[in-house]
Amino acid sequence: MKEMSNLQLRIISAIVLGAAVLLITWLGGLPFRILAALISGAMFYEWAVMSRGALANRVSGSLAMLPEILILVFMVALVGGVSANLLIGFIVLAAIALIICAKAGMTTRWDAGGFVYASLSGLAIAMLRDGDASGLVAILFLFAIVWTTDILAYFVGRAIGGPKLAPAISPGKTWSGAIGGTIGGILGGFLIAAFVGTGATFFLIIVAAFLSVISQLGDLFESWVKRRHGVKDSGHLIPGHGGVMDRADGLVAAAFAMYLIGWALGSADHPSHVFFSI
Repeated sequence: MKEMSNLQLRIISAIVLGAAVLLITWLGGLPFRILAALISGAMFYEWAVMSRGALANRVSGSLAMLPEILILVFMVALVGGVSANLLIGFIVLAAIALIICAKAGMTTRWDAGGFVYASLSGLAIAMLRDGDASGLVAILFLFAIVWTTDILAYFVGRAIGGPKLAPAISPGKTWSGAIGGTIGGILGGFLIAAFVGTGATFFLIIVAAFLSVISQLGDLFESWVKRRHGVKDSGHLIPGHGGVMDRADGLVAAAFAMYLIGWALGSADHPSHVFFSI
């Protein structure tokens, strides 16, 4: 009964959260950049809480708050529409500064990783959405892949079971769930491409399969971070799902991978045009 209640709570939370995200995605522009910035901020906060939970990982001094200041600067710049190249340059310089500070014992050794993880996540999501129709379709393509991957991996894994995917990191995940999730991700991407009339080209199908796998690896990475710090959930913001990292781990990993493809084949500021030209 309790398990069914938790499942119902997860479904209700997912529907409400999904509807809100889709509305903001449709609006695009400033509202979506704010959403992307808030995702970055929430992810860094949850990362910091987890990594600083142990007394040994706490630091004090004039630069103890430097990571928080840097992520706030990044969030403001992202909302303000600063170009991708400038944002990437800032992320690199900030990460170097945090690594140096960690070596000197002025910040924790996890802060640089958390900053890079959170800032690149927000950057990728914001730049993929862009401000035009191509960005809208691209981000919906991404959502469809990640969400169908997540849903089918959960239900196929529970229905079939079988060998564990990574028992030392996430004991509940199975190879059957991973395969089912990948098939679901391909179908999700295919349906979006067919719905908007661009056609599910071979390139898009390969991208969908790749992003589905990356989203599952992103989920495993977040599970490893939580296990490394001895916590079950990254936070408690989303009922039935835990924190923002718990809900967005696969999404941000796939978003960054999609962004890198769009950047490599197109441009840093308009990566979506590589996938959809509308």
